Amino acid sequence: MSRKVSLALAATLILSGAAWADPIEGNWKTQAGDTAAISGSSSFSITLKSGKYAGKTIGSLKAAGDNKYTGNITDPANDKTYSGKATLSGDSLKMSGCVLGGLICKSQTWHKL
Repeated sequence: MSRKVSLALAATLILSGAAWADPIEGNWKTQAGDTAAISGSSSFSITLKSGKYAGKTIGSLKAAGDNKYTGNITDPANDKTYSGKATLSGDSLKMSGCVLGGLICKSQTWHKL
């Protein structure tokens, strides 16, 4: 009987773990003051929800482990796409877009809403 209870508890914990949202998901205030929404599960899409470029998708990221994410970031003003990365620290998300293999990068910090 206790073996069945243990198996049921283990299955419940495994299934509930799959339902937990990744901490990067949600709404973020950009450095410019706009709202960006990050959503997804294994691949995360970044879409601006407010501001001059509202509705525009500006990037996609994948988890790289240890609260780090990698992918592509697009500058909404000129539609140029850069190699991107993000690092999550509490309620702050440091976003970076780089060219030339990471030699030149621009960064900004977003805050969770």
